[in-house]
Amino acid sequence: MPLLYDLGKLTVGTALRLGWRPRVEGLAHLPPHGGAILAGNHLSVADELFLASVTPRRIAFWAKSEYFSGGGARGWLSRRIVSGMGAIPVERAGGRAVLTAFDAAVPVLRAGGLVAVYPEGTRSPDGRLHRGRTGVVRLARDAEVPIIPVGVLGTAEVLPIDARLPRRHPVTLRFGAPIPVAGRIHGPRDIRLLTDEVMAAIQQLTGQEYVPRYAPRRESLAA
Repeated sequence: MPLLYDLGKLTVGTALRLGWRPRVEGLAHLPPHGGAILAGNHLSVADELFLASVTPRRIAFWAKSEYFSGGGARGWLSRRIVSGMGAIPVERAGGRAVLTAFDAAVPVLRAGGLVAVYPEGTRSPDGRLHRGRTGVVRLARDAEVPIIPVGVLGTAEVLPIDARLPRRHPVTLRFGAPIPVAGRIHGPRDIRLLTDEVMAAIQQLTGQEYVPRYAPRRESLAA
């Protein structure tokens, strides 16, 4: 386990558990060992913090590539932190570049690790659950692991976009039954159907309104 992850779990994780006392349901669905993808809704940057704090096993999170390439003292510190946490860099531009994140995640999963993925591709701009991107199912297929749906509630109120300090608000995390992928994909249509199944499972855990279209990225909203 990376040292910074271990240290963060002991410090930040403990502070979150004691300060917010998040409610956790369905943790028994998380296998004690073996690779799996945790696929969740995405409301806030606090999602990762709370998920890591309540999950007994280490989780490898995807982090945008900018965290690994910044310049100056701040960039150096950012690189040290995300690398020390065992984060997997991902190019949000998509296309061929994003495949490097898959290449890095597959060995982690095949070695028995957990990888957290947010199928919406970005934080929800309106609190609703948006259409999932198919990468989560493709990754599960390539690594031959199941997908565990995760629903998180309350984190948008704890740490809204651009907030400087966290706020007190109830937080709930719900783990659903694993969704098997092996033997269920025979073509592109099956990948789409399985992705929709994953999103439906997440929606059942959160109760969010579902939007059958992709969420716009934050940069698009600001344009």
